[in-house]
Amino acid sequence: MALALLVPGGRGQLGRDLATAAPGDGLVHAPSSAELDLTDASAVADAVAVFAASARDAGFRPVVVNAAAYTAVDQAETDVDRATEVNAVGPANLATSCREHNVPLLHVSTDYVFPGDGTRPYEPTDETGPKSVYGRTKLDGERNVLSTWDRSWIVRTAWVYGEHGNNFVKTMARLAATNDTLSVVDDQIGSPTWSLDLAHGLLDLAAAVTSGGTPARVLHATGGGETTWCGFARAIFAELGLDPNRVRPCTTADFPRPAPRPAYSVLSNKAWADAGLTPLRHWQEALTAAVKSNAVP
Repeated sequence: MALALLVPGGRGQLGRDLATAAPGDGLVHAPSSAELDLTDASAVADAVAVFAASARDAGFRPVVVNAAAYTAVDQAETDVDRATEVNAVGPANLATSCREHNVPLLHVSTDYVFPGDGTRPYEPTDETGPKSVYGRTKLDGERNVLSTWDRSWIVRTAWVYGEHGNNFVKTMARLAATNDTLSVVDDQIGSPTWSLDLAHGLLDLAAAVTSGGTPARVLHATGGGETTWCGFARAIFAELGLDPNRVRPCTTADFPRPAPRPAYSVLSNKAWADAGLTPLRHWQEALTAAVKSNAVP
């Protein structure tokens, strides 16, 4: 039986890739955040009710994949109420409606729920401790989802880039056209993740949970391996046929931001593999594929 997907945040970077990656024999409804505002509990209840009924009537297995989020990390430091509404209250509304209609929920979260001072890849069971408003509101969203509906799964990811919207890869390509050299922080470590690879991973998880598999409820899905932002930038330059030495290393202290950034935010994909899911490919392999496919920049 094919899947039917409801993807709140469907016009964003990940949401659009989910719609692209979904099998042709399924159904996808990917409303924008303007079309489906998760902070409006009544609108969420109506949307999930209609989706669940129409999917089942057509013989599909319904799944909700929440790609909606307040992701302006620095702005969230002062826009606390709005970040809380979108990242914490909205997911709770969605989980409540999914519970009422017995629809599995996959909720996308972030590496920012961790303190960022680790020395080995974070496991889903490791202690959280966000340092920013964005991270705290995303962690609150995770907790709300898990406490509301026992057929919900949290998928944490990190350093996402893709064809749609603004992201690091596009920024580097744009700045390369107007700057002889660039300074990029070299003391923050993470795992770049192509949004299309993440979309395929989420679709695999959706298929697993609707067929009774994957009992683990918190999972990590990022590109394999790790690098620094400077290392990532140099790899981008190389893929674009530019001299990677134009990218110069600097420290986080050289470019202070309103919200603190994790120094170490590598997420372990072990639980993902242990659940029988295929880990996302190495970040360098994915970057090469993304550039060759003209998905980025």
